[in-house]
Amino acid sequence: MEDKQSTPNARTGDLAQLVSPTNKVFIIRLTPGEELHTHRGILHHDDLIGQPWGSQVLTHLGKAYFLLQPSLSDVLRDLKRNTQIMYPKDIGFVLVTMGIGPGVHVVEAGTGSGALTIAMAWAVGEGGRVTSYDQRPEMQNLARKNLERLGLLERVSLIQRDIAEGFDEQNVDALFLDVPNPYDYLLQARRALKPGGYFGTILPTVNQITRLLDAFYQFDYAFVDVCEIILRYYKTVAERFRPTDRMVAHTGYLAFARPMLESYKKSEPPGAPDAEQERSSAEEDEAESWADDGPPE
Repeated sequence: MEDKQSTPNARTGDLAQLVSPTNKVFIIRLTPGEELHTHRGILHHDDLIGQPWGSQVLTHLGKAYFLLQPSLSDVLRDLKRNTQIMYPKDIGFVLVTMGIGPGVHVVEAGTGSGALTIAMAWAVGEGGRVTSYDQRPEMQNLARKNLERLGLLERVSLIQRDIAEGFDEQNVDALFLDVPNPYDYLLQARRALKPGGYFGTILPTVNQITRLLDAFYQFDYAFVDVCEIILRYYKTVAERFRPTDRMVAHTGYLAFARPMLESYKKSEPPGAPDAEQERSSAEEDEAESWADDGPPE
């Protein structure tokens, strides 16, 4: 996943995705002399290097696989994990909403298996930085291996610490908490973020969200949003096009806010009736605009 010039053919050191006709997937790093052993036979890396992406390759038993470049979503789904990871549908929305892109410095707490860490490291590019906190050594060791496998470890600093003690960083662009009680760390997050920076978190239950909303106002956060992402796939057969039998529904509530200078409370606290009315009206206008004209260019 590290930045490389795109080429039409597979090269030594590339990540490659091999997909069988029944959608069995393997993701490997192409290395001369190595072999991939599958239930459909053996694939030699030397036979894959130099092949065009999108071509069909055969095992020693004559069984077919398709040779593809994996996407970020493919890599995250293939990740070695000890815990539940964030879904790509949620990760993508987090990256866009929090402005996580080239050159950004972003802090996260709750490294886990490193799925969000990897996505952030991929997004910030060579000029950006990700700092990830977790007090569990076994989780950071696994995340380190996953990052190293993808060539992204150089962009990430892994810190083993209880975030109740605070963050080392100041004036960072964005901070994401993947912990069960983010409302207990809003002061620490505020001290690490630059004024007006992006704060985000994910929580599974309503009662956690309501506690968080109260804490946002207590610690001078504004521009609060809460949402969830529902993803539905469709059967891609023209004669029987319809939703698939299963869908990725509720995986968590995403909450976003931005720390303000304390003086903002003197003018108009977020949540006041007039402010809420104006916000509701603006959201309705935006929804109508999308419905009438489609999304903005």
